[in-house]
Amino acid sequence: MNGGPGAPARARPVQAADRGPWVIMRCALWPEADALELDAEAHAMLDGDGSQAAFVAEREGVLVGLAEASLRHEYVNGTSSSPVGFLEGWYVAAAWRGRGIGRALVAAVEDWTRLHGCSELASDALLDNAGSLAAHAGCGFEETERVVCFRKQVG
Repeated sequence: MNGGPGAPARARPVQAADRGPWVIMRCALWPEADALELDAEAHAMLDGDGSQAAFVAEREGVLVGLAEASLRHEYVNGTSSSPVGFLEGWYVAAAWRGRGIGRALVAAVEDWTRLHGCSELASDALLDNAGSLAAHAGCGFEETERVVCFRKQVG
């Protein structure tokens, strides 16, 4: 897994020893979230019931990417089956983007999704996140719909 710069990218399931760097990447992916909550969620995933999974990519001895997935049993926009695998979070450190690491992480999630009997993997991205939209397309995701969410203060 720690191959040099030209080695193929691979992903592996996250391990307890990865928790510190994994949480740092979670904080980079979700900077508006509370770091302590992100750490608690990571701990819960490690001790979970198997309905969630996390994978990391390691290069040159450093974790450089993550992918987190869950099984969703409720309706997921654009899908026709249940449950579906859902790519909850996907991150590759900026210096490592464009080297197949994101693709390797998604492939690990696809394998996990199939292992759990799902025929579909879904994801979402913000409309203005052009990088994420392109990365999804590059990994074979097809756009199914666009949604605008609304909120109204009532109290």
